[in-house]
Amino acid sequence: MDFTSLIYFRTVAKYENMSRASEHLHISQPALSKSISLLEDSLGVVLFDRNGRSIKLNRYGKFFLERTEFILREFERTKEDLHNMITPGYGEVSIGFMHTLGLEIIPTLMTDVKRDFPYMRLQLTQNNSSALMEKLINGELDLCLISSLETNSDVIWEKLWDEELYLIVPKTHRLKSRKTVKVHEFALDPFISIKKGNSLRKTVDELFSNEGFKLNVAFEGEEVHTVAGLVESGLGVSLIPKIKGLEQYELQIIHVDSNECKREIGLAYIDHRYLSEVTIQFAKYIRNYFAGYKKG
Repeated sequence: MDFTSLIYFRTVAKYENMSRASEHLHISQPALSKSISLLEDSLGVVLFDRNGRSIKLNRYGKFFLERTEFILREFERTKEDLHNMITPGYGEVSIGFMHTLGLEIIPTLMTDVKRDFPYMRLQLTQNNSSALMEKLINGELDLCLISSLETNSDVIWEKLWDEELYLIVPKTHRLKSRKTVKVHEFALDPFISIKKGNSLRKTVDELFSNEGFKLNVAFEGEEVHTVAGLVESGLGVSLIPKIKGLEQYELQIIHVDSNECKREIGLAYIDHRYLSEVTIQFAKYIRNYFAGYKKG
C-alpha cells in the first residue's frame, strides 16, 4: 500500500463509480480496479459493496476513508512544512483579531509582515474576543490577537502588551477640563458600553466591580466608534482605548487614575494542536514585533 493507492481509493469513494473515477485519475478502469483489489487484500477487508456495475462504500470503507483523509492531509502538511523549512516565509496562516486592533495596529503589522515575508499568505478574521475564541477552539483559526478571557485548559494565552483605557466625555460634561480623574467621580454617570461578549466590556465591568460600583449602562454599541458617537451626543460617558479616528469626535479624553484601567492584549493558540512551520514562524514574529510595546 502506498499514497497512490490511497488517492485512488479516495477518488473511487467520492464517485462510487469506477468509470468516472478512472476518467478523473486518467488511468484505465482495469488498472484502477486492480489497485482497489490489492488495497483490500493488503487490509484484509472489503471496502466496497459491489452489485454488478454498482459500487458503494460499506461501513469498513467509510471508516477507512476517514483515516485516509487524515493520512493524506497530514502528508500534505508535512510536505508544506518541509518546503517552509527550506524556504522560510512561505505558507498560509489564519489569524483573528479584535475590532479595535483593526483600526491601526493590524494594518501596520500586515504592512511590516509583507515587507519581511512577501510570500507569506495571511487570512484575517475580525470579531469580538468571545467569537474569536470559539473559532480558535473549533480549529477555524491558527492564532488570535485578543484580550485575556476565561478560557479552557487547551488555550494558551501569552500577554504581549497593555492597552490603557481612557474616560471619554462630551464637551459639555462637568469633568471636561480635568486631566486626570478617579473612577468614583464618574461611576454613577450614564455609561455607553460595548455589548457583552466583548473583552472590553468584561474589563470595564471588573474595574467598576473592584471599585465597588455597578455599571450604569444607558446604551450598548457593537464597536468603539459607535460608543464615541453616542458619548459625543451627550448620552453618557465611556471607557475606551485611544483608537485611530477618535480625534474627529467632539470629546474630551481623560486619563483615569487607576492601575486597573487597562486591558491586556495577547497571543492565543491551542495547546498541543498541530501548528505548521509558517504559523510557528509568524507567532515568533509577533512576539518579537510587540516586545516592549505599549499602547496608550
